Amino acid sequence: MKTAASIGDKYRDAWSRFATGVTVITTLEPDGSVHGMTASSVTSASLDPPLVLAVIGETRQSHALIEKSGRFGMSILDESQSDIALHFASPAEKRGDLDASSLTDLEGMPVISGSIAAMNCRITAAHTAGDHTVFIGEVESIQVDDGNPLVWFQRQFGGFSDSSNSEDSDS
Repeated sequence: MKTAASIGDKYRDAWSRFATGVTVITTLEPDGSVHGMTASSVTSASLDPPLVLAVIGETRQSHALIEKSGRFGMSILDESQSDIALHFASPAEKRGDLDASSLTDLEGMPVISGSIAAMNCRITAAHTAGDHTVFIGEVESIQVDDGNPLVWFQRQFGGFSDSSNSEDSDS
């Protein structure tokens, strides 16, 4: 008989084999300071209207802040931004100071400077799913820049580049 712990461990291990892009979800504290978390459970949900889906654990501080404000920013990180991903993946009480130049404003919502894409989203729906909430946000503003995505695979960060553009390609 399998225990819940062994299923949970295997579940985490199975999902570690699914390569995902890395994002930082940001929102504002009541005092106006920036709060954020690293997230890979995000996806596009609709083109018309443009909707994104962010899945956030109910015990996370970000959850309560997003639920209360009804807004969040989402930044898709560049492969050079693993330090920012690590910063926002750490518990808030263990984080050092973040260089102010790491953040920028996208029409009233803080996002990560130098990210390859960033969006300012307004919550249109929220659905409980186990111990998480699926927030659906309508994208109200967006910026897209050049770069290569930061990728999370087997519990480590890496980069991704299009091998079809490689000079060493056997084409």
